Amino acid sequence: MNTSFDDLLGNRWLWTAVLSSTGAQVVKVFLILLVERRWRPAAAMETGGMPSSHSAMVAALSTGVALTQGLGSPLFAASAVFALIVMYDATGVRHSSGVQARLLNELVEELRAVVREGFAPLPLKVLLGHTYLEVLVGTLIGIGAGFLAFRVW
Repeated sequence: MNTSFDDLLGNRWLWTAVLSSTGAQVVKVFLILLVERRWRPAAAMETGGMPSSHSAMVAALSTGVALTQGLGSPLFAASAVFALIVMYDATGVRHSSGVQARLLNELVEELRAVVREGFAPLPLKVLLGHTYLEVLVGTLIGIGAGFLAFRVW
């Protein structure tokens, strides 16, 4: 049992992916500080926005697998397909859901102005997905983390 826990703690692929995602979330907080001039550490716990931490995570995993198992390995193929699905979903379905949430929130505001009596649904979360640029930057962070973990250290 102890060796399984040691294996988990020593799993460089897992921790590189997790740390890459965490790093992208930290970058998000500092980008908000830089661009919007406000300190919002809670953004580290939010989905959406620049950069995509999901893309960073799956790119770091795929990079680590590629560097240790080879580009021709079945494990790399599985991790690359998984990464592409996550990135496609982030820019497609989740991004579209965010756009729809924004439009529904506007509709609710218009209805609130007309009805005015007890009509107060909570606004929907708008930042669900990512733009292509946000996914690209997250992917570059993940690839960089993978190279650091598996080629530099």
